[in-house]
Amino acid sequence: MISHQLLLQRFNDTIDQWMAFLDHYSLEQLLQSPAPGAWSLGQLYMHLIDDTTYHIEQMKAALLATGNSDKEMHPDAKAIFAQEGFPDVLITGPATYDSVPQPVDRVVLLQGLEQVKREVQQLLSATDIIQSRGKTMHPGLHFFSAAEWLQFTTMHMQHHLRQKARIDRLINKNNQEWDRK
Repeated sequence: MISHQLLLQRFNDTIDQWMAFLDHYSLEQLLQSPAPGAWSLGQLYMHLIDDTTYHIEQMKAALLATGNSDKEMHPDAKAIFAQEGFPDVLITGPATYDSVPQPVDRVVLLQGLEQVKREVQQLLSATDIIQSRGKTMHPGLHFFSAAEWLQFTTMHMQHHLRQKARIDRLINKNNQEWDRK
């Protein structure tokens, strides 16, 4: 099991990276969709904030839970944790393009990331999540402890770095083609 400090450091490094990226985009760039039906960078940020908020709630619930300690994660989740990251494949789920809103401005994104970072800091300063034995259920990957939720959160944000790179490439290609017209 990874230590409390290492879990926190990995989370902080990853969320700080996402916050730093915001300095490189205008609102117009954040709202630009690379293709019909594809998320913009802004929607990707909104997804990360929303999912991380959910993961934090699950961490809190797992810390309070006394049950499910004997429950296991799905074999797919075990593979993700063993690799310490998601496989390098496009993962598709239910159609979410329409349900993920565009941000109203860059400040909303930065504040959302700062808020989830602050919540994780507060949670981890109040307790050692490694010692917790309670678990809550992930909708598709079964049961995670609080520490596993934090590790999953970090891996989730790191996984989306690949999506960000794809969006960047497509937007740059689309903008170059537009400039030539």
